Amino acid sequence: MTDQKAQPTRAPAFQTNRLEAFSDGVFAIAITLLVLEVAVPAGSEDDLLGAVLHEWPSYLAYLVSFSTVGAVWIGHAVITEFLERATPLIIRLNLVLLMVVSFLPFPTRLLAEYIGEDAPERVAATIYGLNLFLAAILVSLLWRYAVREGLIRSDISDKTVKTITKRLTPGLAGYLIMILLGLFLPLLAVIGYLVIAVYNMVPIRDLRRSKASA
Repeated sequence: MTDQKAQPTRAPAFQTNRLEAFSDGVFAIAITLLVLEVAVPAGSEDDLLGAVLHEWPSYLAYLVSFSTVGAVWIGHAVITEFLERATPLIIRLNLVLLMVVSFLPFPTRLLAEYIGEDAPERVAATIYGLNLFLAAILVSLLWRYAVREGLIRSDISDKTVKTITKRLTPGLAGYLIMILLGLFLPLLAVIGYLVIAVYNMVPIRDLRRSKASA
C-alpha cells in the first residue's frame, strides 16, 4: 500500500449570496435610522425657521454618518463582489462589522446633542470616532483575511488586490488622527471624519468603474 500525502484541511466554504443580502439589509436599516435623529423640538411653531436652523449639529452628524456608512458599504460591496467563497470566520467577522455599523445611530445622536457643550462634546466626538475607527478596521480585516486565505476570485489581478489594500489602509491612520484631534477640537475632527468618508467613497467607486470597463 502506497503512502498518500496528507492533504491540508480547508475551512468549509459557503456561497456569498446570503452574506451579501443580509449585509445589504443591515446597511439599509442603519442608514435609514440615522434620519430619525433629525427633528425639531415640539412647540417650535412660533419660530420654526429658527428651530430648524438651530438643529445644524443634527444635520452635520447625519451627513458625516450617512457618508461613512456609504463608504463602508461601498468597500464592503467591493470585497463581497470579489469573494469566490466565504468561510465561517469571514461570516463572523462580517457580523461584527454589521454590529458596529448598526450601533452608529447612537453616537450620531450623542454628537448631535452635545456639539458646542465643551466637555460633553469631547466625549461624544471620541465615542463617535472610535465607532468609525472600528468599522474601518473591520472592513480592512475582512479584505486582508480574504486575500490571505485565497478567497478572492482567480480572475482578479494582483494589481487590483494591491490597489484595494492600499485604498483601505490610509483611512485607519486618518481616524486615529481625528480621534486625537477630537480631544481638543471636536468640531474640526467631525469635519475630518466627513473628509475621510468622501475620500473613501471616491477611489473605490472609480475602481469598480474601471473594472467594469476593462
